[in-house]
Amino acid sequence: MAYIILNKNNFFHNLDIISKRTKSKDKIAIVLKDNAYGHGLLQMAEMSKEYGIKKAVVRSCDDAKKVEDFFDYILVLGEIPEISNRVSTKVRYTINSLEAIERFPKNTLVELKVDSGMHRNGVLPSELREAFSRITDAGLILEGVFTHHRAADELTSEWSWQNDNFKRVKEEAKTLAEEFGLSPLRFHSANSASLFRSENFNEDMARVGIASYGCLDDNDELKPVLSLYAKKISTRELKKSQRVGYGGRFIAEQNSIISNYDFGYGDGFLRCASNKYIAPNGERQVGTISMDNSSFIAKTDEILIFKDARVAAKQADTISYEMLTSLKSYIKREIV
Repeated sequence: MAYIILNKNNFFHNLDIISKRTKSKDKIAIVLKDNAYGHGLLQMAEMSKEYGIKKAVVRSCDDAKKVEDFFDYILVLGEIPEISNRVSTKVRYTINSLEAIERFPKNTLVELKVDSGMHRNGVLPSELREAFSRITDAGLILEGVFTHHRAADELTSEWSWQNDNFKRVKEEAKTLAEEFGLSPLRFHSANSASLFRSENFNEDMARVGIASYGCLDDNDELKPVLSLYAKKISTRELKKSQRVGYGGRFIAEQNSIISNYDFGYGDGFLRCASNKYIAPNGERQVGTISMDNSSFIAKTDEILIFKDARVAAKQADTISYEMLTSLKSYIKREIV
């Protein structure tokens, strides 16, 4: 069976770099959504705790429950809890719209997301007062206000524009917090790309995902954490002009030795990479990638499929996020 190696030294190296930018490891909130970007939820939670990270960001209530023992603070981005699903007082839940406020159980710890320009989730800045009023009337406990950047990884003025928008939101939110008798609020906006563009980070925390996993584009300081290997199923000699795989879309130009390995699109190897993917050690993938296996011009007992998702993603004409999150959770993951 294919397997994944997680390099702890590389992960800690990345966190060292990130903590220098945040000025404190206490300001790092490790993003663990979607099985920790394919790395493994529990494995990355365990290593994060060992490093000293106390904050995490997850997608669901179920994920929050699974990592409850690893962190002091957990932010759930995309799910409203039921009373029976309340995890603990460690967990905060995101309000993504005015309409959602009444759906939260009374006394739930919440953070308000504000749309500073991405135009996806969050209340509008013009709705801020109404949001505070509804939150108070619903008996919710508001602890923070945050936003999300739409183009922090692109060298345009949009990043600065959203920062300016959120700066105004923060000022109004501080005034409203005093008016409604709330405790001082937590403010955050920085994702990985935003943090690495900031010259003087000064928010309460940074939500760091892809950078911690070492796959932030255009950054050579960071080291990829995940390497993916597959094991050989069979080997055969392919004669010149013979075809390989479904549809026979690869035709051998010369006699070759090919082997079939136990990693296919059902496991997360994107089918669109068929017949154009080159593994890190030079092995060429041939034929249409199948559900459970794929063929390479190779004869080794195992093959390194990729060690840097950024490089692999370019060959599949996609992004590293998709390469990583496509990896199925049942693939064995080992920390070294």
